[in-house]
Amino acid sequence: MLAKRIIPCLDIKDGETVKGVKFVDLKNVGDPVELARAYAEQGADELVFLDITASFEGRKTFVKLVENIAKHINIPFTVGGGISEVDDAKVLLDAGADKISINSAAVANPNLINDLAAAFGSQFVVVAVDAKENMNLNDWVVTVKGGREFTDKRLFSWVKEAEERGAGEILFTSMDHDGVKQGFANDALRRISETISIPVIASGGAGAMSHFKDAFILGKADAALAASVFHYNEISVPDLKAYLKQEGVTVR
Repeated sequence: MLAKRIIPCLDIKDGETVKGVKFVDLKNVGDPVELARAYAEQGADELVFLDITASFEGRKTFVKLVENIAKHINIPFTVGGGISEVDDAKVLLDAGADKISINSAAVANPNLINDLAAAFGSQFVVVAVDAKENMNLNDWVVTVKGGREFTDKRLFSWVKEAEERGAGEILFTSMDHDGVKQGFANDALRRISETISIPVIASGGAGAMSHFKDAFILGKADAALAASVFHYNEISVPDLKAYLKQEGVTVR
């Protein structure tokens, strides 16, 4: 089994780290540079930085902040928000990002996935998918612009298309589970993992160490991303890794 990754997520709004529930009621949780440094020191495998209002506000990601974070950490660093063309990605790479994450722009222009993979390699391209379960459709509906708009795309066909276009990883967030701390959407995760062959990052729902284990074992995720449980010191990265090892999950 490949080692499973633990990834703290920094959701950024107006230059500060924030966290909400189901994408709303955002609260400030601290300075992104200090949090990034702390997580790197604690042994996090990677970091994800998402400028969560960039697409909705029609602007680019905070490049200076990306540069500042990159100076203070020595682990892989994924940046997302407001990336709509290859040049946007190049700027972030030059600023210190190791990978970029695209979401709304990929839905609007799926060829962007192809273009980024051709320019930088698939390993550089993470396609983030925010989705909400629709019982009437017996499927999950993909949303964009920070969960504000529903699209005509469906989760499982969209992740397959993203892989075929050159995505190197899928970051799946269940809007229904986000910030609720009742566990990840393991059934959907497992189905994604069985649909595609690229790594899947689970996001939305972490509230206990057992939730990470379930995402890896039941959901077959390759990595698990969380925010509030780390930001509020409810779970520490070293304790989580020790627990997972004890439970038979291979971690770095």
